[in-house]
Amino acid sequence: MSDVLLTLSGVHKSYGATRALRGVDLQLQAGEVLALVGENGAGKSTLVKMLTGVVPMDEGAITLRGQPQRFRNAQDAQAAGILAVHQETVMFEELSVAENIFVGRHLLRGPFVDWAAMNAQAQTVLDEIGARFAATTLVKDLSLAERHLVEIARALSQKALVVILDEPTAALSQAEIRDFYGIVRKLRQQGVGVIFITHKFDEIFAVADRYLVLRDGAAVGTGAIADASEQELVRLMAGRAIDQIYPHIDARPGEEVLRVENLSHPSEFQGLHFSLRRGEILGFYGLVGSGRSEAMLAIMGLNPQATGTFTVLGQRLDARRPGDAIAAGIAYVPEERQRQGGILGFSVQDNISLAGLARFANGPWLSALNESALCQRMTERLRIKTASPHTLLSGLSGGNQQKVVIAKWLGLDPKIVILDEPTKGIDVGAKQAVYQLIAEMVQEGLAVILVSSELPEVMHLAQRVIVMRRGLQVAEFAGAQIQAEAIVAAASGLDGTHTPAPALQQEVAA
Repeated sequence: MSDVLLTLSGVHKSYGATRALRGVDLQLQAGEVLALVGENGAGKSTLVKMLTGVVPMDEGAITLRGQPQRFRNAQDAQAAGILAVHQETVMFEELSVAENIFVGRHLLRGPFVDWAAMNAQAQTVLDEIGARFAATTLVKDLSLAERHLVEIARALSQKALVVILDEPTAALSQAEIRDFYGIVRKLRQQGVGVIFITHKFDEIFAVADRYLVLRDGAAVGTGAIADASEQELVRLMAGRAIDQIYPHIDARPGEEVLRVENLSHPSEFQGLHFSLRRGEILGFYGLVGSGRSEAMLAIMGLNPQATGTFTVLGQRLDARRPGDAIAAGIAYVPEERQRQGGILGFSVQDNISLAGLARFANGPWLSALNESALCQRMTERLRIKTASPHTLLSGLSGGNQQKVVIAKWLGLDPKIVILDEPTKGIDVGAKQAVYQLIAEMVQEGLAVILVSSELPEVMHLAQRVIVMRRGLQVAEFAGAQIQAEAIVAAASGLDGTHTPAPALQQEVAA
């Protein structure tokens, strides 16, 4: 790895009075994986936008294979060989995989598109990375994980020199993550330089060769992963040691607020039974595809094929639509905060008031005064960092976007809050703030269902943990029984209780 591929020297970028990047230096070798680490707001996104030609730098120099570069737009960066695969994929859903791979550079035979050649070349690249779908498949029929593979295939098809992977595993299952590691190693073997952005330390140590830590727009540490520790990276990221990011939760569960009996779905989950008490955190753990999120959607009236019995505060709930669950005092913070939880083009205030517009009505009109009062109260309570209540949600960091989505529901004064992957894609400092917020919820008497694939998160926060595997409720642990080995064994089927998914039972019986 002696071939220097990409160099940044003294790069600066400001947005008005805000200095996003302050003299950043970076060096990337051919066939190297560089982990770009930092809290939300540290400057990672600005650096990526600059490298991909989305925004220009104010000062500094970029060289690629020794040649000075000045990108006027994204097309310039792509032509030079720099491509990015983002956490939130933006694709043409009504077009095929091949069309998305070759968008803007269709293969031609004379004046006509050479569909056969384009589909064949796309399929070759897909086969190289182990994709299990055809190049002619419409993107709208792919899962989020499969869409990430299309993005990687696009980069490979363009013979990219540098590939930026921005939180690429956020929506992948454990098996898909292992496959992804293999793809990263293949990129390395081909001499591609990889800039890998993730908040998951296990991924950093699994695939990266070196690290670069950004804090407040400046590079504060770099070195070989082999010589680093998680504690050192956290200290560099936060500027302080974080010995205990999980708060002490002093809450005593009270009366039962929710009972779920025989919750079932024809293909996603079957026979779920559980209860929830006031002031309790009930954890749901399982690998991606275990049916956890689908079950929560059913409680909210968003999974119409589901059947079962719900009792909320002693009253039978017939949740046929979300309004029924909301009226009963249930709030739901979804996994995909940018697609399902908030509206990026709306302001912070508009997002916070969105779930309870009827509360702010004055006849046929909304009361701006009441909206403003709620926004101010929630912003202070959740310590949301925003320049103004009228700042667009898209202008906030991931952690603060998550707080806004939570604030939207807390403004309704719910009794039960379902949090689905509440710290997905946010840094360790923002996670700490969300954990503290969860602790405050239960101390105030709310009941919380915490759905998470982060095992330490569930173990440190939940009083009870329900484990799901392949659509079934396979184990429940409480108190001292909450042990990592037992939870992982139950979730993966290593505890001797192998059970097929409901959709597969007939196949297994046959």
